[in-house]
Amino acid sequence: MMNTMAKSVLSMYAFDPNPDSVAVDNVLRQSLQLISVFPLMAVYGYQAYNHYYNGASLFIHSPQPELSTAELILHLLRPDNKYTDLEAKILDVALVLHAEHGGGNNSSFTTHVVTSSGTDTYSTIAASLGSLKGPKHGGANIKVMQMFDDLKTQVKDWEDEDQITDYLKLLNKEAFDHTGLIYGMGHAVYSLSDPRARVFKGFVKSLSEEKGLTDEFQLYDRVERIAAKVIAEKRKIYKGVSANVDFYSGFVYSMLKLPYQLFTPMFAVSRIAGWSAHRLEEIINAGKIIRPAYMGVGEHKTYVPLDKR
Repeated sequence: MMNTMAKSVLSMYAFDPNPDSVAVDNVLRQSLQLISVFPLMAVYGYQAYNHYYNGASLFIHSPQPELSTAELILHLLRPDNKYTDLEAKILDVALVLHAEHGGGNNSSFTTHVVTSSGTDTYSTIAASLGSLKGPKHGGANIKVMQMFDDLKTQVKDWEDEDQITDYLKLLNKEAFDHTGLIYGMGHAVYSLSDPRARVFKGFVKSLSEEKGLTDEFQLYDRVERIAAKVIAEKRKIYKGVSANVDFYSGFVYSMLKLPYQLFTPMFAVSRIAGWSAHRLEEIINAGKIIRPAYMGVGEHKTYVPLDKR
């Protein structure tokens, strides 16, 4: 779906009467259009995929201008168009919390780097989508869901903290995907707590109660608490370890019946607002092209002319 969205974004170049101009007013126009069509690209792209590969019924709902972005997504996805106020509210909160949290994240930095070359908006955003697609970035919430699916096969008693602690020894690369990572835990900037996760958690609890999934929410809560201790002890991290926003977002999307193929595109639907702001910032403060200071540190080898090989 992320590649589908990138392809759709690049296709928009051909329909833009002024695609290459990097004048602020032109880029602002392009940005607003991208923000408005990203939900449609994500949902319609998924529906086409699901129809072609799985034989699912192809139902197309027209966008309704009076709906919020969250309401629009649920309206487009559900055959009966029905959703509760809480479902729309928590998806709206998720989109707001994922919109941006600084220029140091991989995809926003990608936006700055590619913008600094002077290229067009569509090429820039396609590159940002490519960055967000990675499992270490936007794809992290899918890994959290997969990790919990594996945990549920190993931990028979969800209230037994000893069993959970034993499973979380996957830090030793002995379980799940053998990477030694507890997905959704830790953040490069936030240590004591990720404020996005703290805000989100209360809404997640409310939705779990509405869906009759409080036991599963409590499992997430236990894993969050125990994992923080296990990671701190194993990695000797004394500044603190906390859950990040991806820890709960996959659980929320699953409760909303969003297909897993849309988990990362939902991140893109949110983050396009942040990318647009970063692109405008880079254009307004245009300077030199961004490139790393590179120094080779490998073993020096004597040059041998080709004719002497």
